[in-house]
Amino acid sequence: MSIKSEILRFQSIVYRKFYSNKKKVSNVSDQFHLLFYDSFLFGKTWAESTWMGVHIKKCPFDTWMYQEILHELKPDLIVECGTYKGGSAFFLASLCDLIGKGEILTIDIENFPNKPVHPRIKYLTGSTVDEAILKQVEAACLDKKVVIVILDDDHTRDHVLKEMNMYSKYVTIGSYMLVEDSNINGHPVYPEFGPGPYEAIEDFFKSNNSFEIDKSKEKFYVTFNPNGYLKKIKN
Repeated sequence: MSIKSEILRFQSIVYRKFYSNKKKVSNVSDQFHLLFYDSFLFGKTWAESTWMGVHIKKCPFDTWMYQEILHELKPDLIVECGTYKGGSAFFLASLCDLIGKGEILTIDIENFPNKPVHPRIKYLTGSTVDEAILKQVEAACLDKKVVIVILDDDHTRDHVLKEMNMYSKYVTIGSYMLVEDSNINGHPVYPEFGPGPYEAIEDFFKSNNSFEIDKSKEKFYVTFNPNGYLKKIKN
């Protein structure tokens, strides 16, 4: 079988999967969400999105919302769990340039080469839940008036919940802990993933009342982070 035939066969399988999923939802925004999300398999939508030439694997509706949050809060520090190739850190640093303040501390267990260099970005390599990494995060957060935390690495429920419990203390009152990719495991995409960020958020609120879900940050109808914009209301 030729490579072209194999690609066409794969595309056919994915499209059948998509339309099968589509029948399970009646909400128009969820139908669009499924189409938008699954199109990354063909190099469309968020698969090949870039910020100033750097690959950034995010939904543009969410990056716009990040822009609004950063303009509103003008954070001193953004802690990002999950660097990948540095596109989102570079995007956040560019926004900080525009507002005239802010630093990004971004962490990943893998050190990808050729990440963007920017004076506002500091890269850490290691597990986000490792004690040595947490000590560096704590030191960076010391005396910062406004701190935002973004969780975007291992999306399994247990890991995300562990991160939420560990990193929530660094978020300042009135700021946000942003839990990404809570749309997986059928919310409404990638139903076969298994318990992920969405379920971690549900479990987090069983024992934590310092945050509230800010649904106003989902105003564009499609977000990769449903229920994932968590605003800290008290310590």
